[in-house]
Amino acid sequence: MPYYSFVWTDENTAHVAEHGVTQEDFETVVCDPESTGVSRSSGLPIAFGFTASGRRLACVYKMLDDHEIFPVTAYEVE
Repeated sequence: MPYYSFVWTDENTAHVAEHGVTQEDFETVVCDPESTGVSRSSGLPIAFGFTASGRRLACVYKMLDDHEIFPVTAYEVE
């Protein structure tokens, strides 16, 4: 499992929370994804995976460098 540093701001924390996703949920999915790809709407990296409580999320982010991630959005998927 890779190690990443996440850059959380008031804005991206609030945006992710609007979708019912916590920072911990987001980081769990990105650090241990079920699958990864590219978001069709933004062209940014996207990770799919499960939270500790079993919710399946899609997490979109920007890679700032090899180890630093800026969370953009996240939402629950079926």
